[in-house]
Parts: sequence; structure tokens; C-alpha cells
Amino acid sequence: MDFGAVATFLVIDLLLVLTPGADWAFTIAAGIRDRSVVPAVTGLVIGYAGHVVLVTAGLAALVAANPGLLKVLTAVGAAYLIWMGGSVLVKPATSVQPTVLSAGRVVLRGAGVSGLNPKGMLLTVALLPQFVRPDAPWPIALQTAALGTLHMITCAVVYLLVGLLARTVLGARPRAAKIVSRVSGVAMVLIGASLLVT
Repeated sequence: MDFGAVATFLVIDLLLVLTPGADWAFTIAAGIRDRSVVPAVTGLVIGYAGHVVLVTAGLAALVAANPGLLKVLTAVGAAYLIWMGGSVLVKPATSVQPTVLSAGRVVLRGAGVSGLNPKGMLLTVALLPQFVRPDAPWPIALQTAALGTLHMITCAVVYLLVGLLARTVLGARPRAAKIVSRVSGVAMVLIGASLLVT
């Protein structure tokens, strides 16, 4: 793999990960609510690992050949985001609380947020193949997996920082935490609804 192509991929990937969306909303809510953001971020990274495995196995070609499949994946992901956002709106976090959910359930929810997020899947399906070189000495699957791993590392670092910042800034401010938690819930609902509409 060409170093310049990898560096370009990392810059584009970082810019996309830094764009707030459902993952940010989930991470901020976890930073406010949970004792640790690690389970939430772990879940998000697991969801993206699923995307990378599917793309490495040829999902991009399958989706290109079956546009209806993308519509189904988008509808399922959008419904899940709406459900998660509704859950946050019904019970917004106000400060770090004794964990109501086990770490395992938080991991599963995080994997659902990123794994079922059609925007995340489209990013993986559309972005990774652009940086794979058929004439490179590495097999295509190995190049895809390597780029996907870099994406997961970028997500982990950014989301850990977002969660820790949310905890630091909002942890001692219950009223502000409740407002930000509700905004996060609304963001998830709006993202899910916009995916359904489009």
C-alpha cells in the first residue's frame, strides 16, 4: 500500500469521524451517564469491525448489485437510531449515575448504533475501496482490513476523547448534562428520520 494513499485516507477518515452524528450522540450520553465510556466506545468499534468484515468479504459488490438491500439496511438502521434517541429522550442523563445497564448491554447498544448506522456502513462501503490498489503487493482483502483497522483506531481515539470531555465538562453540571443528553437524543431521532425520508 502506498504511504501517500494511507495518509490521505487517514485525513479524510479523521474529518468524517470528527463530524458529529449518531456515534457522537451515543458517546456523549454515555460520558454523562456511565461510570466509564469504554464499554460504549468498545461497542461502537465492534459495530465498525462488522462493517469492515462485511466489506472485506465483498459487501460493496453485493450492495452495488442489489440496491434494495441497501434500502432495507437503511430502514433497519434508521429505526434503531430512532429507538435509541427516543430512549435517551425518555430518560435523559443528568450526571454520572450508578450504571443501570451492564457493561455488556452498553457494548451491545454501541455495536447497534454503529453497526446498524447506514451512514457508517455507506462510509465504509464507499470510502475503503477507493484506497485499495489492485496492483499493490498486498492482497485486496488485506488492504481493506488494514484500512478498516485504521478507521476503527481513529473512531476509538476520537470517541474516547468525546466521552471523557462530556464527562469532564458536563459531569458536575446536572442541568447542562440533561440538556445535552436531550439534544443527543433528538440528534439520533433526526438522523434516523432523515435516513428514512431519503
